[in-house]
Amino acid sequence: MEWYVILGSVFFLLLALFLMGLPIFLSFLLINVGGLYILTGDIKGVLLVVNSMFSTSTSISLAAIPLFVLLGELLFRSGSVKIIFDAVDALVGNFRARLYAVSIVLSTVFGALSGSAMAVAAMMGSSLLPEMQKREYDRSLSMGTILAGASLAPIIPPSVMAVVLGILSKVSISALLVAGILPGILLATAFLLYTMVRGFLNPNVAPLAESAERPWSERGRTALRAAPFLLIIVTILGLILGGIATPTEAAASGCVAAAIICAIFGNLRLSSLIEALRSTAMITAMIMIIMVCSVSFSQLLNFTGATFELVKLVSALTLPLVLMFIMLQLLPFVLCMFIDQIALMIMLVPIYQPMIGALGFDPIWFWTIFLINMSIGGITPPFGYTLFSLQGASDGIPIQAVYRSVLPFIAIFIAVIAVLALVPEIILFLPSLL
Repeated sequence: MEWYVILGSVFFLLLALFLMGLPIFLSFLLINVGGLYILTGDIKGVLLVVNSMFSTSTSISLAAIPLFVLLGELLFRSGSVKIIFDAVDALVGNFRARLYAVSIVLSTVFGALSGSAMAVAAMMGSSLLPEMQKREYDRSLSMGTILAGASLAPIIPPSVMAVVLGILSKVSISALLVAGILPGILLATAFLLYTMVRGFLNPNVAPLAESAERPWSERGRTALRAAPFLLIIVTILGLILGGIATPTEAAASGCVAAAIICAIFGNLRLSSLIEALRSTAMITAMIMIIMVCSVSFSQLLNFTGATFELVKLVSALTLPLVLMFIMLQLLPFVLCMFIDQIALMIMLVPIYQPMIGALGFDPIWFWTIFLINMSIGGITPPFGYTLFSLQGASDGIPIQAVYRSVLPFIAIFIAVIAVLALVPEIILFLPSLL
């Protein structure tokens, strides 16, 4: 059987299993076991799956995933979110359209602290969005700013998706984590500029400030209360950038610091700590079982020879590198509209990984842009999970309205990706310091 028939059949079966509602890990496991049995003609060939799952699940690099998840859980369960909310609210100041700025900054900060775009969208949808509507802010633009800020969670470290991508693509996890800092800041700045321009062109979407200006002394005291929590992120990034610790060690240090700070300055109690650990175990189990199945999937593709033949075909193409880059990034952008982000990474990264080397692309640069593409997938209609998270947390807002709200911000994402493609130094500067 030709390699392209095998590759096409595998992807068709995967999509069919996804559409049937089968869990992601079970879909990949069925393909892996069935594929190896057909190819080897013996049940012994299936043992390759078992060996692969064991070696993957015992990798020390995966330890960073539960630690980053626990970090976010500690911050949310301890009530530290409200302290950070008040600090950002005080620092932003009292000006026209201030809540748009608060929305973007808060979503970005909470995304960095928790690493979960869905959690941030749900929290902001139930807390800030009603307040914005009460003050007659444009509903569509309000939802757009929340979704755009939340979508930065996988980009700005600590990021679980960056760790997963680093393991799958076999690149430095530390470099991939810090590579997302400047692009994340650039995206947040672009979102802020867009809302300011919208407010200037159409004052109806940006109400005037309605309360008296708070004195700087009061703002300073409020912001000072949040300083210990932001030190958690500074500690993690400092350890990684300084080469003092690996991402796993830095994540462990961050969890210890978060537990201490949340207990002293927040409201972390034994009951909330137990809840955080329980939630972390559930989330980690889901991610880990998907991860161990993913490596077997890449081995299956290698076993069939499909990966080698695809790389050979791409290498033989005479298309300009610019077109190749666009094609490779356009595929995940489209597929993310229909497939879960982690599932899509598992499908594409094993195929892309050898192609990147053959085309001569810098792996950190390429995979960082790929990660940003995955982030867009969370807010891209019709099946972006972050969209559903916000709609579920809001009060009776139709999903069609949520879809419309995010379209301008998707355009901003695409424009920033173009800038990052043309100026790779924005991505590569911080990794070069490691």
